[in-house]
Amino acid sequence: MSSAIESNLSTQATDGFDEATELITLLRGSMTRRQLAESLHVSTSTVERWELGKVECKPAYVPALRELYFGTTHEDGTDFRTIDLFAGIGGIRRGFASAGGHAVFSSEWNEFSARTYRTNYGFTEQMAGDITKVDVDDIPDCDVVLAGFPCQPFSVAGVSKKRSLGRETGFRDKTQGTLFFDVARIIAAKRPAAFLLENVKNLTSHDRGRTFKVILDALQNELGYEVHWKVIDGQHFVPQHRERIYIVGFRSHTDFTWDDLKLPEHKPVLADILHKNDGTEPYLPWDGDRYFDYEHNKVQDKYTLTPRLWQYLQDYKAKHEAMGHGFGYGLVTPDMVSRTLSARYHKDGSEILVAQEGERPRRLTPRECARLMGYPDDLRIPVSDTQAYRQFGNSVVVPAIAEIARIMRPHILKVMQENKAPELISDSELADEAIQKARQLAVAGASHDWNDTPLDR
Repeated sequence: MSSAIESNLSTQATDGFDEATELITLLRGSMTRRQLAESLHVSTSTVERWELGKVECKPAYVPALRELYFGTTHEDGTDFRTIDLFAGIGGIRRGFASAGGHAVFSSEWNEFSARTYRTNYGFTEQMAGDITKVDVDDIPDCDVVLAGFPCQPFSVAGVSKKRSLGRETGFRDKTQGTLFFDVARIIAAKRPAAFLLENVKNLTSHDRGRTFKVILDALQNELGYEVHWKVIDGQHFVPQHRERIYIVGFRSHTDFTWDDLKLPEHKPVLADILHKNDGTEPYLPWDGDRYFDYEHNKVQDKYTLTPRLWQYLQDYKAKHEAMGHGFGYGLVTPDMVSRTLSARYHKDGSEILVAQEGERPRRLTPRECARLMGYPDDLRIPVSDTQAYRQFGNSVVVPAIAEIARIMRPHILKVMQENKAPELISDSELADEAIQKARQLAVAGASHDWNDTPLDR
């Protein structure tokens, strides 16, 4: 899609001014004048004058305008179309792009995550905000649905926090708990060849297994998909203990098996992702010296804990250890694997802290957090440190997704080639009706008769 637009622009534009004008028009369809001005480091009034034709946009701005519109991360695959729901900063999309996928639609409600997403992927495909308000008819047809639906209602940490605040969890969480059913609604309408859903490990045990049974019932019985699921620890791919459940579904029978999953022979450690202090740290123009002091070959001083904060974290940890709790910071060295990176990194007392010889420990930099999630260094981070920490803590282990996409690929293509009608559901309206009924049952506490038989993988 982007290549076609890019080619068209090159054909239509007789000079830099014409191309700049066209790109500004395209960008203004998705950006405010202020956002465009900030991205180009010009005033809002300058953008306004460009739009009104009072001043010509200089051809020198064309490269920056092109990078804005087309993004810095390009997808060359054309084998299958994906839609990226609850997209975050695009980690799942990135993994599937490596297997030949290209996104035709995405959704992300958080404006800061959307900014990071757009910075890297551009504006060539449609991006929605609140997926609950999107009409399925406005979503393009696709071959694969990707969704890392919100995990907070089901995570151990999320449930504990919500309960402490007197809030509902799971499906009873009216803001996030039933968003799975919006994924199901879209699958019902679009009938993709396959899907991948990602969530926390605790999804399988939440509410004594009832939550997961509702989800499997909706995917298998209401939608008619062949479903496979597996919990995978991200530490096989990155130096971080991060267990997540991956739910794979196909529209018709396949020979898919998790046995095809290949784990890297190299066991990653934090030295693989930490900034190098020996003069070998690569210079990234898009980062500059924001995170790393290249003159002195060290992480910027602002990431070293202040004496007051360091004392607070030590007291916090000691208090909870005395109470028999495991809360508190985790001190790591380059030869170790870290705990799970939290979306509340540096805010909840459970920091991953890097030991420093002769001085107080430091926080990870956002670039190190990106590496800890498996993102390559070409990823742009256009947001504040606070937002970056939240985004990476909510993201996925990209190489794990890429490996899942690799083993899914032949089965996706096989189902696409078959192009046969769904076996169990022939009418998307009936499917949608079934999904709505499942949503109501889930919110009501899954009132039908549950049994205690173990779940089948």
